[in-house]
Amino acid sequence: MSDNKPDSKSTNGQKPTFPPGMKPKGPSSGPKLPPGMKPKGPPSGPPKSGLTGPVGGDGASVATKADFTSDQDVRWCPGCGDYAILATVQRLMPELGVPRENVVFISGIGCSSRFPYYMNTYGMHSIHGRAPTIVTGLKSARPDLDVWMITGDGDSLSIGGNHIIHIMRRNVNAQIILFNNQIYGLTKGQYSPTSEVGKVTKSSPFGSLDHPFNPIALVLGAEASFAARTMDRDPKHMKKMFMRAHDYRGTGFVEVYQNCNIFNDGAFFQFTEKESKSDRTIYFEHEKPLVYAGGTKGLRLDGFNLESIDLENGNLGVDDCLVYDETSRELAGIMARVHWKPDLPQPFGVFYREDRPSYDDLLHDQINAVIERSGKGSLKKLLEEGETWEIT
Repeated sequence: MSDNKPDSKSTNGQKPTFPPGMKPKGPSSGPKLPPGMKPKGPPSGPPKSGLTGPVGGDGASVATKADFTSDQDVRWCPGCGDYAILATVQRLMPELGVPRENVVFISGIGCSSRFPYYMNTYGMHSIHGRAPTIVTGLKSARPDLDVWMITGDGDSLSIGGNHIIHIMRRNVNAQIILFNNQIYGLTKGQYSPTSEVGKVTKSSPFGSLDHPFNPIALVLGAEASFAARTMDRDPKHMKKMFMRAHDYRGTGFVEVYQNCNIFNDGAFFQFTEKESKSDRTIYFEHEKPLVYAGGTKGLRLDGFNLESIDLENGNLGVDDCLVYDETSRELAGIMARVHWKPDLPQPFGVFYREDRPSYDDLLHDQINAVIERSGKGSLKKLLEEGETWEIT
């Protein structure tokens, strides 16, 4: 963590907590398959034991990446950026200390949405764009579960555009990873809501006329309480952003620049490749000056506009650079608008973090308050009260 305020929502390494009066429900056992038959869909549930890692000080086995890796064949194109994201999440999971039977991955439709098949946890491959509604329902019913939503730029920003904005404003206590490759990969290369103007694809042979969405600016406009960006070719930073999102109690949104090497290869190479990365990217942190290009350049505010300054000519120094504050929605909005500007570096890090009650916490506080005031109630009494008719 780069800031002095812990934004952790976990207890003993486990993010979910039970609302007052609620007891955990054990996972149901999945259906048994005939000998020799492998499941076609996501595993029905992770094993409760049999961790493969070393034995800890208390005699219990320690979870490893292998324990969160399912037996399903990974069906992404060789070289796809999705592999790096999957591996990073699998490496992260043991560090979170959440039992596999309490972890759920929910996805929509698209290449990224195969993700639940490859995690040895509970999971659900849902319908196009509706993963936010399922996440909201699951967290409302089972706030004890650690829920991750996996989506793509087409899945969440096209047909799912309505649903993504509402999970943001509600602040459901879950993590959202948006794979942004600026193309429809699963349906073989049509332009997506994040494709640049003029993009030539199978569905825009003369160039796209659509102005693209800026995912970070979009979720900030939908009152997101946590928004971050990372890239598939920087696993260390990606893991850090996923951890920050998980430690945040609310909707932890992380956009990942992800390369589609078949239908949109090189879309982010200016930010990811060694030759240009230093000048074209800036990794910013809370309460630290905005410096990039190996410390030779920085960013400062000119009114409401960011400008790049030279830190080598002796006229300006690090003290002249803007010090970032991830709790400022105004600064987050300015930083989010640094989007594909050739004279400014593309920002990566936590754009915004706000301390705000999560939807599921508020929901169960309300339920418990009503029960305390009026008692548990009776479904039979509820159905029979008011104006009723008896048909004979």
